[in-house]
Amino acid sequence: MEEQVLISIDKKLNAVVRLLASKSIEKKTKTEAIMTLAALGLDANLISKIVDTTPGTVYARLAEAKKKSRTATAKSKKKVESNE
Repeated sequence: MEEQVLISIDKKLNAVVRLLASKSIEKKTKTEAIMTLAALGLDANLISKIVDTTPGTVYARLAEAKKKSRTATAKSKKKVESNE
């Protein structure tokens, strides 16, 4: 009986998490939504359900964003070094 109560609570909490996550990404592109949800600590499986895509797409978008960030950081460092 107690296990059924815990399962019921878990389902309700998951529904609340999905609702709040959906509200936090309104009017964002899929990539922006994925980045926002990942920054909030949600895993790729849950993110994929919220933004209606596959976990593989989530991983790919996160990797692309990480690569762009590293490239932008490297360019900024080169610019600062050339100005010194």
